[in-house]
This record gives sequence, C-alpha cells and structure tokens, in this order.
Amino acid sequence: MRTNDEALLKIKYNVLHEVAKLAFSGELDEKRDEIPFKLIPGPKAQFRCCVYKEREIIRQRVRLAEGKCPSGKHSDNMIQVIPSACEECPITRFVVTDNCQKCMGKACQNACNFGAISIGRDRAHIDPDKCKECGKCAQACPYNAIAELIRPCRRACPVDAITMDLDTGICQIDEKKCIQCGACVRSCPFGAITSKVFIVQVINALKAGKKVVAMVAPAAEGEFGADITMGSWRTALKKVGFADMVEVAAGGDMTAAYEAMEWAEAYKEGKKMTTSCCPAFVNLIKKHYPTLIDNLSTTVSPMCAVSRMLKAKDPETVTVFIGPCMAKKAEAADKSVEGNADFVLTFGEAIELMRAKDVELEPEEYKDQEASVFGKRFGNGGGVTNAVIQCLKEQGESTDIKVARCSGPADVKKALLLMKVGRLPEDFIEGMMCQGGCVGGPSNLKQETTFKKDRDALIGKADERGVWENLKNYDMESFSMHRTYEKQ
Repeated sequence: MRTNDEALLKIKYNVLHEVAKLAFSGELDEKRDEIPFKLIPGPKAQFRCCVYKEREIIRQRVRLAEGKCPSGKHSDNMIQVIPSACEECPITRFVVTDNCQKCMGKACQNACNFGAISIGRDRAHIDPDKCKECGKCAQACPYNAIAELIRPCRRACPVDAITMDLDTGICQIDEKKCIQCGACVRSCPFGAITSKVFIVQVINALKAGKKVVAMVAPAAEGEFGADITMGSWRTALKKVGFADMVEVAAGGDMTAAYEAMEWAEAYKEGKKMTTSCCPAFVNLIKKHYPTLIDNLSTTVSPMCAVSRMLKAKDPETVTVFIGPCMAKKAEAADKSVEGNADFVLTFGEAIELMRAKDVELEPEEYKDQEASVFGKRFGNGGGVTNAVIQCLKEQGESTDIKVARCSGPADVKKALLLMKVGRLPEDFIEGMMCQGGCVGGPSNLKQETTFKKDRDALIGKADERGVWENLKNYDMESFSMHRTYEKQ
C-alpha cells in the first residue's frame, strides 16, 4: 500500500523547502528554530492534537532534513522513525470482533496479565492504553473472536525489521535486519517513518564552489510528463549551480556490459548468480541470505559506475544521485565501495532544492542521448535482464540462459530461497525489491501505471544504438567496474 495523503507530502516538502532556502541564504543556524512556528502558526492544530505536538514533529523533520536522526540519538540507518509522529498511532493490534459470545469462562480476560480486558454489555473490550500486544487473549479465545490487526509499517516490511515498543507504542527498526528498502516509509499513513535527507550538504557543496555533478536515474523519464526530458533536468540543475548532469542510464549500459561478462563466465562454470544493481536486494542477501554472497555479481551499480567515471576525470568532483530509491542513500554511505556517489537525493528532495532557488523543470526538446534504450529501461522490472542479454548478443555469447526476473519482496525471497537450497531452476536471478522495478520505488511521486504512457513516449524517441556501441563514448579503461563484499 502506498499512501497518497497530500497533507503528508505537503508537510514533508514544506520543511525541505524552508531548510533549503535558509541553507542557500546562510541563515539555517540562525533561523532553524523558527521553522516550526512558521509552518505551524497556530493557535489551532492542523493535523494533530495540538500545535505543540505539530511543532515538535516539524522540529524533528528539520533534523532529518539536515541528515541527522530525529530524536538526537546516533544511528547510521537511513530509514528513521519520527517518535513524535508515531507515538499516537491509533491502531490497536488486537481487536474484539462480533464473534465474541461474552462467554462465562472469560478466557481472554484470564489470559491477560495487564488487566487490559473488561467484559462489557455485549462483548469483551480491550483497553489500548493497557494492552501490551502480547497476543495471549487471542490465543485463549475459544471462538477466535479477537483479531490481530498488523500496523501498516510492520505489514509492509519484507524482513520483519519493525517491532513496537510495548511501553510507548512507537515502532522500532531493527537495524540488523533492515534492508533500507523504504517500504515502511510509503506505507505509513502518518508520515512517521522517513529517511535522512542530505539537501543541506549538497547546498553547502554548491555554495563552496565545488564541482558538483548530478546523476539522474533513468526512472525519471516520463514521471514528470512527456515533455520533461533529461535536457529539462540538466538545464534546471545548472540554474541551481550544478556543473553538469549525467544520465545514470549510461551507467546502466556500463553495468549491463560488465555483468554480461560475469554471467557468461559463470554460465560456462555452471555457477548461478544474481544481479547487484538494487541496493536493497544486495542488503537482503548480505543480511538474510549470507551464504549467497558469493553468488552476487561483483559489478557495481549504475550509480556507482557513473560516479567513478566522473571522479576518474576529476577526483574533486562531488557526485549527487537523484532518483526514486531510498536504499541508494545507504549504498552511497557504504565506505567499502570506493568512488560511489557522495550524496543521494530523491526526486522530491531535488525538486525542493530547485524550488528554493525558484527553479522548475520546464519542457525541453529531446536531445543529447547518453544511453541506449536498454540502459534507459534499467529501471523497469526485467530491464536489467534485457540489457544483459543484449550485451551477450553483441559480444557473440550464448543467450541460451534462463533468468528469474523478480520484482517485489515475494518473488525475490522465493527465488533466493530456491537458490539457497540448490533448487533454483533458472541460471540467474534479477532482483529488484520494489514491485515493477525502480519505477515502483518508494520515492516516486507517482505510481508507474500513471506515467507509463509518457515514459514509453519519451524512451521511444531514443535511437537504436547498442549497449557496447554506446560505451564507445566513454573511457571505460579509466575506472574499475567491480567491487567486493564484506561479510556481515
């Protein structure tokens, strides 16, 4: 489930807008504490019990906008809970249904160790203030009259990384399990889970006169309309102060080409492998299927490939990835991967950075193609496989391979489990944690079905150059396309 609450998005992006404006003007330290009062003037509350609660939520969001943890506690995890927004989540995990017969045995009441259950006129009642969500009442009820309602964030998490503090009711993220996919973020109807933002760090780099180059994900094509091209992004970002912009689709070509070489070699050896471009998928293997780490492709992601290419030309270049993925923030922060992006912004964060300088994406002619169609389709489910197979064809290698094209947690986990027990029928796994691929990412501003027509129209204007043909435009010998994995 993806929340579509305009109020949540308005709060989130208004905070980013204010922080970005103050960062550009150099007044953030001086006026940071004024932001909650500016956005929540009062005296009436807009979305919570009181203006004081609302202002505290804004204050914690300001901390996140500066790349900090909302509560002041240190954590390297990119996905964070906003305590002030979560502590009044009204969902009680266990609810008495109409099946309750108000039986004389009172098994539910006797099973509760916290005095949370009382017997009313028509049925039993659970006091949410006393309930510790242990589930003993539901287990004891002979009529199965007590239903378990799982909170949206917990239900959305594919790795069971979310639990609830029994005393406060605030959700907690187990960082040893969290793969930073962002599924919980887009599922929370209260906006109580979000990710750290590095908009201030990017602005500081721009103001310092550093050479800052943006790298825009291929998922951008179509989401903002059929007339918003990659040229539109380049023009807008240059107005803000970026030195240039590069299509990460070109990195898709790079990753596909080198992954194809890996796959060809592995196929001849009879070794099964997986893709490595989705950071949440890589995190899933590292944390939950560690015996399969040796099956991960060692080719870097498209984001890392483009960043390394830019840094090979000028080591002082600051690279900023812009896309729909929150897990990319964790990938960029992984110090074991050299030359990766310095910062990651989501589409919404990048737009607020531009809006702070009164810059908008404007229609522009489709030109200056930097990638093949296969690289541009990297963000679609199955796109990586199509690109790799195309590379195998271009190199004269056999394409008689079978690939499990997996997008979404259910498909991915099923394929990995089969690989783990040695029963995977396919030769390779394409793993994308978001349903439909990157175009279904948690930070897309629209669902892919709503912009598919525009996306197809834009990509349809690209010429038919091959992957290796396109790579002739880049000095592939100047940087490495490989990485190693640290054991967890």
